Order: sequence, then structure tokens, then C-alpha cells
Amino acid sequence: MDAITKGAAASGRVAARRSATSAGFRWVALAFAGDLAMAVLGSLLAFYVRFHTVVRDLGDWQALTMRQYYGHMVLGSVSLVMVIGWMGLYQKNALLRPRWVADKILKAVMFWTLGFLAFTLAFKLQPSISRVYTALNGVCVFVLLETWRFALTRYLRRPERFNTLRQRVVFVGWSEEAGRLWRTLSKDRYSALAVVGMVTPEDNRMATAQDDLPTHLGTTAELEVLLNRHEVDMVVLADFYGQREDLMRLANLCERELIQFKVIPSCFRIFVSGLHLETISGTPILGVDRLPLDNPLNWVIKRVVDVVGAVVGLVLSAPIIAVFGALVWLESRGSIFYRQRRTGIIGKPFDIFKIRSMKLDAEAGTGARWCQADDPRRLRVGSFMRKYNIDEVPQFWNVLKGEMSLVGPRPERPELIQNFKHDIPHYNARHYAKPGMTGWAQINGLRGDTDLAERIKFDLWYMENWSLLLDFQIMAMTFFKRDNAY
Repeated sequence: MDAITKGAAASGRVAARRSATSAGFRWVALAFAGDLAMAVLGSLLAFYVRFHTVVRDLGDWQALTMRQYYGHMVLGSVSLVMVIGWMGLYQKNALLRPRWVADKILKAVMFWTLGFLAFTLAFKLQPSISRVYTALNGVCVFVLLETWRFALTRYLRRPERFNTLRQRVVFVGWSEEAGRLWRTLSKDRYSALAVVGMVTPEDNRMATAQDDLPTHLGTTAELEVLLNRHEVDMVVLADFYGQREDLMRLANLCERELIQFKVIPSCFRIFVSGLHLETISGTPILGVDRLPLDNPLNWVIKRVVDVVGAVVGLVLSAPIIAVFGALVWLESRGSIFYRQRRTGIIGKPFDIFKIRSMKLDAEAGTGARWCQADDPRRLRVGSFMRKYNIDEVPQFWNVLKGEMSLVGPRPERPELIQNFKHDIPHYNARHYAKPGMTGWAQINGLRGDTDLAERIKFDLWYMENWSLLLDFQIMAMTFFKRDNAY
């Protein structure tokens, strides 16, 4: 390709990207305008509900006109949109991630509700704001924002708009992590990233025996031409066999062509989402030290949900415990509760509580071992309780005490897992999270005597991808997933 042709191709690609970028900015502006409109509408709706419905009888309040509340409404609406922006929702690549957006909106509204109320009370803004109004405002804007963003996502997924927001990706080299990413993106028809193909080093040292590979476009020597031909937006370095100078040339090429350059850190096998770049004495250092639940705000939110859920769970489950406790006692006289040593967060041991589902001294002759299908040690009522997780309900007390969470990796028995940290890769990493009554692995059928290595993968995925919505999803699915419930 001569210089003139190359320049024309590059100019055409830059013009196409500029057009797509301009369209992306328009959709971001639309999202911002819609969020602001929902924030205003939510404040108006909250005012009406608070002062013109049966809710007006709650607490002491002063009769106010809407005009007197305009200042609170404007301040609240603007500050809410600012919090949403701080959460990173006004970015082009966020528009096609509805689940991520929904989780961020939930956190933003919770943070804003508490912060806005604290601000207005601390500075004694007049007229004095109603706490009930503030809570109603949070509920109203949450519902409106989630509905609006759901409708916006459906609108943007139409092909003529969807294609302007997707980014075309090329892999350089190949690795196990690249394969995992490619398979995930391939399964998601609405992914924000579209894999065009891959290029390999000229010596082609990449293992090409795999069948499930993206289209091979050429070698790294042809990369500049391929970037123009396929209108690539992002280059992902999966593996590289060249010298440092070759890597620098690749990075400079992407910078020159206005293409995003990303690197898959293959030396990190777990908690890649926690990678953090920091500077020590002027030297950049990359390491793993941050997970979603390392964020103090996320930890507090999860703990609040745990405490509320544990209290509600204990109250609602009291009749269930009484009924099944009586059935256990009638079938096998003795204690209806069973205490068992388990390993908690950072390896700290604690006693878990269950309704006894097995005969007394069930492990006297066999020692500690996992329950299996058709286990002869189980009581008749025990089989039913295990199938529907009824034997687990006393663990709400462990949650309330802070030893467990409603959702997290299931705690294991110390005597059964003492050698696992040597035999199963990344086993101990699961102990960075508080154990849960239910978990991501459990709703995917990995309970009891199942593949522990596979269970660890699910636990680590949960820890890397934690969100409040994911917790609620897991809790809801627990009632419908009973496979392998021995």
C-alpha cells in the first residue's frame, strides 16, 4: 500500500471513528438529560406522596407549598446527577452494560439519600426538610431511573445505534485469558466489544492447535494495515514473544492511530479486577490489592443488608425452626440444633448453627466427611430439610453476629480442608470474603460432595464481581436451585 492510499484509508477510518464518537457523545448527553429529568420528576412525585396522600399523617410536619420546596428539589436533583456521574455512568462504554448500570444506580441513590439528608440537616437549610420526603425521594428516583435506563438500553440496542457504540477489538497474540474473554464476548450478543480477530507474531509461536479461536487476520508485521482495513477501535495484547522495543512500537502505533491499547496481565491468575497501579518512590508498581468489598462503602452496605436480612430471617423462620425442631426431636431424641466448626474470613474459625438433619453421633465411626446422596446417616425429615435448605435457617444468627454474610462462599470444615491450600490452586483466596448462607457456587449446583476446584472458581468469580444486585439475585435464586442438595 503506497503512502497516498495508506493516508486515505487512515483518514477514512479516523472520520468513521469521529462520527461514531460523536454519536456516542449524543447518547451520553441523552442519558444525562434523562437522568436529570427523572431526578426532577422523582422529587415532584415524592413531594406529592409526602404531603398530599395518607403518608402526610406520619410525623410532625409543617404545611408547605411546592414553591417553598423548589430549592430542595433543585439541589437534590443536581447533586443526584453529580453522584451518578461520579459513579462513572456517563461514559460511552457504560451505555451497553445494563446490569452494571443498574447496580451503580442503586449505590448512587443510597449514597445520595443519606448524604443529601445529612447535608441539609447539618447546614440547617430552610425550610427544614422532611426525612420522610427524603426517603420517598430516594425510592421514587430509584424506580424512575431504573425504568428510564432500561428503556434507554432497549432503544440503544437497535442495530443502527448499537453498532455506533460497539468497539471493534483485535487480539495480539493468544493466551488462556484471551480465550476466556473471547468466549464470554461471543456468547453476549449485546456486548459492547466485538472481536474482529487476532494477529500473531511473525514466528507464529502461538499454540494454534485449538479449534475455538477467532479469525486469524495476519501477523504483527501487517498490523498497521489490518487496523485500517478492519476499522479497529481497540488492540488487546494477550501474549507477546517479541522484545521490549517491539512492544513499545506496538503501543506507539496504537497511540498514533488513535486506538485504545490494552494488556491482559497473564501473570495474574486471580483477582484481576483488583489490579491497582500505584507509585512507590516514583516507580509505577502493578499489584492486586483491591476487590469490590475492600471498598468501605460497599462493606458497610453489605453489612447493613446482612443485619436487616438476619433480623427479618430470624423472625420469619422462628415458626419453621419450631416445627422442624419438633419433628427432629420426635424422630431422634436429643438436641435439635447442631453446632459445627467452620472456617471463616481470613481463616478464623467459628461455630455454625443448623437444625440437626442426621442421627446423633453420626460421625462417631467414620470421622468428618461430606454428606452424600442417600446418606444413611440422615434422618427422614433431614432429607426434606436439606432439599429445601431448611436446616440452614438458624445461620441467620451467625449472620447477625457478623461471622457470616447472607451471601458468600460457603464455609468449609477445617479438618476437611487442611490440605486443600496445597492441592487446589487459589483455595485460600476464598477466605478473603466472609462466608455466606448461600453463594454463587451453590445456586449453580455446586453443593455438598461436588468438584471443589470448580466450586472455588465460582467463589472467586463472585468475589471479583460482587454487587448488591448480584447478592439479591443469588438470594432469590436460592429458593429455586436445589440441585445436589444432599
